[in-house]
Amino acid sequence: MRFAIVACFLIAGIVVADQPPAVEKGTVEFIPLGDQQNIPKRYRLQKNHFDYQLKKIKDLPVNGVEIYELTFPSPIKSATPENNTVWAEYYRPKSKGPFPCVIVLDITAGDQSLSRMIAGHLAQNGIGGLFVQMAYYGPRRPPGSKLRLMSPDLNHTTQAVRQTVLDLRRATAWMESRPEIDKNRLGIMGTSLGSFMAALTAEMEPKLKGVGVMLGGGGFVDAYYDDPRAAPYRKVWEAFGGNKEKVARLLAPIDPITHAELLKDRRVLIIAAKKDEIVPPKMAEALWKATGQQKIVWFNNAGHYTAALYLVSGLKHVVEHFGAK
Repeated sequence: MRFAIVACFLIAGIVVADQPPAVEKGTVEFIPLGDQQNIPKRYRLQKNHFDYQLKKIKDLPVNGVEIYELTFPSPIKSATPENNTVWAEYYRPKSKGPFPCVIVLDITAGDQSLSRMIAGHLAQNGIGGLFVQMAYYGPRRPPGSKLRLMSPDLNHTTQAVRQTVLDLRRATAWMESRPEIDKNRLGIMGTSLGSFMAALTAEMEPKLKGVGVMLGGGGFVDAYYDDPRAAPYRKVWEAFGGNKEKVARLLAPIDPITHAELLKDRRVLIIAAKKDEIVPPKMAEALWKATGQQKIVWFNNAGHYTAALYLVSGLKHVVEHFGAK
């Protein structure tokens, strides 16, 4: 009898055992917009092809969202093999589209739960969310390794920033290639460290029309060089002949303020905390002014960490910003 029941299922074409999810494999062509002459050479990416894999990992029918795992090779080959594959999670609204889509970037020491929540919230509101792991984040960091994107080793940091920007330019091309995504409504946003990377990447990738900066800004040297908390490092730096101007030149390639004028023709939203003890409010104000004084939202009574209490309000502004036509 048992055999007969199983046979009936098989004849009917019904799978009776768990099957591995189907993997979509494809190739994307990256074609830069324009001649890239206004983009610094370190962030230019020439026409190229890259392969990707997309695998469905979760279905949230109540929320109207499907979650996929996306991987593709980084255009940069670092000395760390794990870091040379870009990992992302695609939160797709259950609709035919075309809908807008936004790259989402994480905080400095997060467990990625915030970015997953933001990407999922966007998808619930009809906006695709592509949570991309930055260099040396998540599976891009070898198990047990202390490697991070940000490091006291400035050369490592600048190379990791460059790699992340170029990875995100490829991620933009992947979004552009999807039939369900509106290629004219692509965006990027991040929180804390992710917000700096989002602004910098948008400056280097003109296809990203919408930009969201949450708890970030620009102007590292003006914000931190004379900060009392930097005094021990400043004394060592100056003992070896360094000064404020020299460090400004070193940090210029990774500071969003350097080429902020490139965002004047985009749609920029800045969300900042008036009492931010990590990213001084003057950094948000500096980036706001440099990008054309577009929309800035202040959490008047929040610090960097207590801004989490205002997240619901912040996400309302984010959805409105990226969902607007």
